Amino acid sequence: MTTREARGLAAADSEEESIASYLQRNPEFFERHQAVLARLRLPHARGGSTISLVERQIEVLREKQAGLEHKLAELVSVARANDALSERLHRFTRRLLRAVPKSEAIARIEAGLREDFDAFHAALVLIGGAVDPAAPRFVRNVPAQDPNLKSFESLFASGKPRCGQARDSQREFLFGPEGLELGSVALVPLGEKGSVGLLALGSADRDRFHPGMSTEFLARLAELIADSLHSATPG
Repeated sequence: MTTREARGLAAADSEEESIASYLQRNPEFFERHQAVLARLRLPHARGGSTISLVERQIEVLREKQAGLEHKLAELVSVARANDALSERLHRFTRRLLRAVPKSEAIARIEAGLREDFDAFHAALVLIGGAVDPAAPRFVRNVPAQDPNLKSFESLFASGKPRCGQARDSQREFLFGPEGLELGSVALVPLGEKGSVGLLALGSADRDRFHPGMSTEFLARLAELIADSLHSATPG
């Protein structure tokens, strides 16, 4: 490129900037010069021809509308999913309202998780309870000194549900040998800092419980289970 050509390009760029600046300061320009507006032609967004400025504006508005409709559809989908989850949580709550023997409360918790939330891989670890050989497979009573609990110390310290991957030793402790086949896990402390124990939910799907998902419903679920166990009568 010669020096003259470079200067020509610089002058053209400067002229374009001046025109753009002038039109921004004088938005009524085309109102006064409608003939100029009618003669303006722009490349079609999909190529192949030219269209008027008005037609181009209509295309832009249509594209924006399509984008907004897509976002609205996503929001409606999320809202419907949340409504369905709220209804399931409501049904689960009703199962736990009345004080019942502890064995019955545990049976209701297991049934609610399985029937209302499709949680077919679930484990309820209760800390400090007497080891009961007759307890259902869903429940694990462990002493507070159980060495398996050490790997959950950070979870208990946070007091918040955690979703994603879990160590092989954790999955095997919670779900038995079949836990090694699970792709993702939700770990939910029960009680203050996990004082009651923890609820574990597992799935073969690696994306079912992922670190970015909301844990608000899991936290509410934990409160309901902890309250149910506290209010349950012996037996």
